[in-house]
Amino acid sequence: MVRTLAGSTLWIDMQAFALRRIELLGRRFGRRRRLAEHLATGERGEREALFHLRKHGYIVVARRWRTPKLRGDIDLIAWENDWLCFIEVKTRSERDAMSPAEAAVDDDKKRMLRRMARVYLRSFPERSRREIPVRFDVISVYLESDQPEFDLYRGVFGWE
Repeated sequence: MVRTLAGSTLWIDMQAFALRRIELLGRRFGRRRRLAEHLATGERGEREALFHLRKHGYIVVARRWRTPKLRGDIDLIAWENDWLCFIEVKTRSERDAMSPAEAAVDDDKKRMLRRMARVYLRSFPERSRREIPVRFDVISVYLESDQPEFDLYRGVFGWE
């Protein structure tokens, strides 16, 4: 079996590297959007999580998905094999054993994600909607060094 460049993780790594370089050059030459530090960290974490998940076989179909019906957004929506995954990304600039990033997904956030997921699923035909296995994942991204670190938690919570 011949593996094409577009189908390999090398291609995904090249894309991530190019975006990191563009961001670095933008900072160096002052061409960066003015975001609060925590928002810039979160945005970078979402981008890194997207590439990480793609490398692990996820097919990302939406990023920062919103609906006018509800407040909030879903960071990433992706398919992993037959599973439709609603993914919350939590980013930190460093690890803290007392307060890991994934601990920031509290009951209010879970409720919001469930509501958003229900609205998203309404876009599917009703018959297939009932057959789609759904999962809520959390990915923690730690930006302590040039190479981000990830902790992926599959099926962290359900509909209840």
